[in-house]
Amino acid sequence: MDKKIAVLDIGGTSIKSGLFIGDVLTEQEEHSTNASQGSEYVMQRAKEILETIWKKCGGFDGIGISTAGQVNFESGSISYANSNIPGYTGTKIRDIMEEKFQVPVAVENDVNAAALGEAKYGAGRQMKDFICLTYGTGVGGAIVLDGDVYRGSSFSAGEMGALIIHPEERNAKVDMYSGCYEKYASTTGLVKRAMAVDASLDNGRKVFASLDREEVKATVDGWIDEIVCGLVSLIHIFNPAGIILGGGVMAQKYVLEQIQKRVKENIMETYRHVSIVNTGLGNEAGMYGAAYLLKQRMGL
Repeated sequence: MDKKIAVLDIGGTSIKSGLFIGDVLTEQEEHSTNASQGSEYVMQRAKEILETIWKKCGGFDGIGISTAGQVNFESGSISYANSNIPGYTGTKIRDIMEEKFQVPVAVENDVNAAALGEAKYGAGRQMKDFICLTYGTGVGGAIVLDGDVYRGSSFSAGEMGALIIHPEERNAKVDMYSGCYEKYASTTGLVKRAMAVDASLDNGRKVFASLDREEVKATVDGWIDEIVCGLVSLIHIFNPAGIILGGGVMAQKYVLEQIQKRVKENIMETYRHVSIVNTGLGNEAGMYGAAYLLKQRMGL
């Protein structure tokens, strides 16, 4: 009989939840994180969501959690998180959930989990080695080597948003991300550019709805150049078979087509076999990856 695995994807804005029975994701819901209320509130909210799944589905055999922040994969705790979830650094998620539900728990960084989801079930199934990047409030990254995530010496590898691409803007004493990739290549970076042209363009949807305006298209093109700048460096460093791009903004056909075109124009010929594609699982990728890791932990 297939095991039942409850999954959470904890982000700064929302908590996605579901239940895997075998490889089938069911019972999907999305809840506001209310992250500004802090770590204890978020953990209580997560427990309540899992309790609802438990009662509705007659229990479950384990929990897989994908979460924002740098995760110590061995201990299942948050080694570092920014101010989006106050007090989240140091939170022992696995201990909290195992004590509450008395089932095995696996916890992983959200982009690492998404990359594993893509590797096992999505766009990365035919790729032995690839890089996964997500573009949203910031830029998240993960490195998959031989089908598994490379986590680094302290489980923090893949911090691609910290790639310095504008050293002339660097001032680490003021902002550790100054001059860095995520300041310019994120959706936040795009909106900042667009609002300098038209203050009403205060989100990505509005920007792309105005793409027929010459000045807005020029703004988007400048932002795409920033994305390409980072990808060219990463491709030359890692020589991956593929790049998988996630985040809502990557659903824009124009963005993906321009990235593919401009990257190929800016990398050495011997690297041009690289495949640049959108995520295959969309915003479900983190839950698929979390479930996979829990199955690994359970020996399934």
